[in-house]
Amino acid sequence: MKTIVICSGGLDSVSLAHKVAAEHELVGLLSFDYGQRHRKELDFAAACAARLGVPHQTIDIREIGRHLSGSALTDDVDVPDGHYAEETMKVTVVPNRNAIMLAIAFGVAAAGKADAVATAVHGGDHFVYPDCRPGFIDAFQTMQAHALEGYADVMLHAPYVNVSKAEIVADGARNGTPFAETWSCYKGGERHCGRCGTCVERREAFHLAGVEDPTEYDDPDFWAAATSAFSAEEVK
Repeated sequence: MKTIVICSGGLDSVSLAHKVAAEHELVGLLSFDYGQRHRKELDFAAACAARLGVPHQTIDIREIGRHLSGSALTDDVDVPDGHYAEETMKVTVVPNRNAIMLAIAFGVAAAGKADAVATAVHGGDHFVYPDCRPGFIDAFQTMQAHALEGYADVMLHAPYVNVSKAEIVADGARNGTPFAETWSCYKGGERHCGRCGTCVERREAFHLAGVEDPTEYDDPDFWAAATSAFSAEEVK
């Protein structure tokens, strides 16, 4: 199955790229520059493509991103600290981001005669992002079947949509993913901050998976307190 992977350069999508390379025919990685503050992640996507020996394209949609205002990922809004699944993390939503990226990716796949587009959305995303949930994935596939009817038959491959981040770490380890060569932190500093939602989720995932975390964090211990605080709120 000739597959294009949407790769941000993060742990999930790089793990997915390695998974697809091992199980299918990886024909390229596709990234998007939407004006994200942590755009250094794109360098990690490029490095992943080079490592796997496939083409890498970065599509510039910054003009679109400029109109999707109000998110801490694109605007001058503080990225909150804490557990990824907390209500405060909704400030990191970029409206319709996945739908826009997937629509472009499906066009690229159809034009290039690929069989599938793979995306690394996962179960942990369901709390915050409506365009990462199984209902969206199923509906998008149905929509694309109509949009490309008679021209191309492209499948949406989302193998992580119902699994946890810890399971992605375990899967990535099985496929030889070099986790140190991935970027998650939304703050985009020199090192992972260790405090934002994606850093907390990343650190927690390695812990739960029983896999050594090679990431350098400015605050490597914050995740434990953030996770405990979130769990305590969930019990109430």
